[in-house]
Amino acid sequence: MNTYNYSEQFYHLADALIYAGKVIDNKGWCPATSGNFSARLSDGTIAITVSGKHKGYLQHNDIMLIDALGNPLDGKVPSAEMLLHVQLYQRFSDIHAILHPHSLNSTLISMQRKKKITLKNYELLKAFSGITTHESCVVVPIFANNQNIVELAEQVDNYMDKHDEIRAYLIAGHGLYTWGSSVDETLRYLEALDFLFACKLRS
Repeated sequence: MNTYNYSEQFYHLADALIYAGKVIDNKGWCPATSGNFSARLSDGTIAITVSGKHKGYLQHNDIMLIDALGNPLDGKVPSAEMLLHVQLYQRFSDIHAILHPHSLNSTLISMQRKKKITLKNYELLKAFSGITTHESCVVVPIFANNQNIVELAEQVDNYMDKHDEIRAYLIAGHGLYTWGSSVDETLRYLEALDFLFACKLRS
């Protein structure tokens, strides 16, 4: 039995992640036990889904707490891709939520043998905070799948060193990572990206 004393904010964010899991599951974006979600608390710790749980049926016990370096604080086992979340939180102080589904559109578009997907002249780009016109461009890089998560996190970090702001990235044959200032905002980004990927696949 877990006896860790979670804060009120932890439970608030856990509820938000549970809700996101239901929305994402209803859209078929996290089949089986795929995907992982997280949210950052005000003290810098991170609430993140544990390993191997179906995202449509998450409960409080399926959300755990890690420190800013990814060390478990409550004895539970985090997602195998936890370090990809840590990399983003360490790099961007304004990120407070990360969602990683395995939707069909994101998986298919990631397999097109490209290094990036360029989204431009779509009205729905205005779903992203700070974008006010369809005459905008959002670039989504694609990284090769890699079971060495430390190495993959370094590749993402190196890419971000050399390129302008990105709002999401794909892992080939795997899925999508996107992030925002809240779980709700990040969920909005997921919906927009999935629609835009569908447009690109059909065009």
